[in-house]
Amino acid sequence: MSVRNAILETFSEALERTNATLSVAELSDETILLESGMDSLGFAILVALLDEKLGYDPFTLMEKAVYPTTFGEFVAIYEQYKK
Repeated sequence: MSVRNAILETFSEALERTNATLSVAELSDETILLESGMDSLGFAILVALLDEKLGYDPFTLMEKAVYPTTFGEFVAIYEQYKK
């Protein structure tokens, strides 16, 4: 499974857990993460689930903290730190 597909699948799980109104079908690389309907707890859940699924958390591996604005940036960070 590609990193992008793993993120899409896990994003869907996190959206369901947080009762967000956005569906994965509506996600695009330009989707603003803060407009996804997921709150900070939802993103924490998403990153924890991705750590379990992919075996790494790129945000803990970064030397300088980067906060993605869009879904595309979020995916790019995971792809950059892929093990």
